[in-house]
Amino acid sequence: MIKTILIIITALLSFIMNGQEIAGQWNGLLKVPGTQLRVVFHVNKTETGYGATMDSPDQKVIGIPMEKASFDNSILKLEMPKAQISYEGILNKDNIIVGKFTQRGQSTELNLSKEIIQKQVYARPQEPQKPYPYYTEDVKFENKTDKVVLAGTLSLPKKDGNFPAVILISGSGGQNRDSEILGHKPFLVLADFLTKKGFAVLRFDDRGVEQSTGDISKSTSADFARDVQAGVDYLQTRKEINKDKIGLIGHSEGGVIAPIVAGNSKAIDFIVLLAGPGLRGDKLLLLQKEAVERVSGVPENDIQKAQEIFRGAYDIILVSKTNDENLKKDVTTYFASKYNEEIAKSLTPQFTNNWMYYFLKMDPAVNLAKVKCPVLALNGSKDIQVPATVDLEAIEKTLLKAGNKNVKTKELPNLNHLFQESKTGSPEEYEKIEQTFSPLALEEISNWMMVQTK
Repeated sequence: MIKTILIIITALLSFIMNGQEIAGQWNGLLKVPGTQLRVVFHVNKTETGYGATMDSPDQKVIGIPMEKASFDNSILKLEMPKAQISYEGILNKDNIIVGKFTQRGQSTELNLSKEIIQKQVYARPQEPQKPYPYYTEDVKFENKTDKVVLAGTLSLPKKDGNFPAVILISGSGGQNRDSEILGHKPFLVLADFLTKKGFAVLRFDDRGVEQSTGDISKSTSADFARDVQAGVDYLQTRKEINKDKIGLIGHSEGGVIAPIVAGNSKAIDFIVLLAGPGLRGDKLLLLQKEAVERVSGVPENDIQKAQEIFRGAYDIILVSKTNDENLKKDVTTYFASKYNEEIAKSLTPQFTNNWMYYFLKMDPAVNLAKVKCPVLALNGSKDIQVPATVDLEAIEKTLLKAGNKNVKTKELPNLNHLFQESKTGSPEEYEKIEQTFSPLALEEISNWMMVQTK
């Protein structure tokens, strides 16, 4: 009899827990390097069980369908196998789901509740506010080769006139026209500063981002270079632009793209490289990985072990002739010998996607050697994504060897990869720093540009 009662109680408890309102909106805060991202799961009851979608409000992604959803014995499981994303948590008596979010084999604690979660908001004192003391216009132009329409903003010191101009080129990953990251809008701040100094500035959404068309997921630096060239062609159609004084400013990967365009176009009169890579992709990424891990407190033995493993994977890619299924199998087999099959399968797509394959093999020196216009290269001394000293030395050496005499390189003290004044340079600081763009760096850029466009 007692056993029967216990079975009944257990069944009732299971029913009660399952009966708790699992359907609805569940909110959490996912801690990732450098920031926290809000995650929202919408769980709904269906005829056959449960369904769910996921939002990432801070990344402006809404309604991603979860391919699998279940709730049994107080355990919520959500899966998106194609993206290698999953969540598993247990609903407790306080109506909190305690669990873990996993993506590509990496798990992070993520607790969910029905309460709306607000992120800490940091001040951004440099961000300009409308109305601006200059003219702005939303514009569109086409990369006819790839049939991509780019949407952006053209800033002019005045509505009428004839001004020197510059195009801003963003770093890796999908960026909007403001190069928005972690609450900062560095390209908005830079465009505002330069327009007030008398320059026309064109900045645009990367292909496949916000109002621009195209597919960024399969694109490489070479594709982005054609988008920038389309922007140059567009500026040459505007009567407000001095066609003999058009320049490029590229940040990070944008500092690779600018030389590609300048080396193949006589229309470019100067370029500014902001933390632009001067080393081949594989060498740069190894330096970056080592620096980031060291500032994050990873044990030295682990750092060196990871260097050896990643270098081995890069070497496989470097000697490959094509990015095909055979290469993917080779990379997966290699990683499986170092980790396990699950981790290997999660790492392979990261190492063999179109962008990474191109970047690893790309030597910036090849394109820099073709650049004959004036070049300014700036790096922050605390940049751990593109380490300053070795990077600037490589850029200067390449340009001078190729016969370019109008070259200036400068390492700016205490600035990180985003050109913020920082303590360590770690990406963990980016969001917490209120400054968006160092005034010292802004002055360096504008003063040099004024000399080039006299």
